[in-house]
Amino acid sequence: MAETRTALVTGGNRGIGLEISRQLARLGVLTAIGSRDKAKGEAAASELRAEGLEPAVVELDVTSSESVQAAVAQTCHLFGRIDILVNNAGVLEGSAAAGGATNVANVPIEEVLSTLDANTVGPLRMIQAVLPFMQKEDYGRIVNISSTLGQLAEMGGGYTSYRLSKTALNALTRTAAGDIGPGNIKVNSMCPGWVRTDMGGPNATRSVTEGAETAIWLATLEDDGPTGGFFRDKKPIGW
Repeated sequence: MAETRTALVTGGNRGIGLEISRQLARLGVLTAIGSRDKAKGEAAASELRAEGLEPAVVELDVTSSESVQAAVAQTCHLFGRIDILVNNAGVLEGSAAAGGATNVANVPIEEVLSTLDANTVGPLRMIQAVLPFMQKEDYGRIVNISSTLGQLAEMGGGYTSYRLSKTALNALTRTAAGDIGPGNIKVNSMCPGWVRTDMGGPNATRSVTEGAETAIWLATLEDDGPTGGFFRDKKPIGW
């Protein structure tokens, strides 16, 4: 990249979010780790600082509009602007986390609503908060961490709340790209695959490095790169 870029990564204190923060910082991007728990964010930042990197930490709960606005304001105060937003924070709640036993007949409505709030409405809050800054600079890269569990083309049963939230997140990606229109602000979704994280579990087939790769590519797209797409392994996949 010809100039120093800035980034805010939600849920950046662990798992794929931490790896995305690490890889962006290694590329010279001024990176803010967004963490709901400030202490956990600082612990993650200390890990990266031990590697010679210099991330910032902002307290951020994507389910709170006040927290989102405060985190974006703090990031802009630190860096002057936000060029890259990675919507990584998300939840896999209840019995779904234990194996996807819920289905449309028994999933608690409260679980559906809280999952949508974190996984879909949260990214919308973030996009609304950062978009004015990106429009001012006529530059932006918004990366929504989605999943093939939300892929209509291959939709199955189980994981009801999570599937609904990620399908809706993909719709948000398409809607945002359409509303923003052509130009140098790009919005894309990606699937990291089954990654060995707290959410993915120890038996997952991919490392966090592999899981973060496509997100880094989308976060650093050239000006002629795609928008409004859904990707895995840097290749388009069906919605």
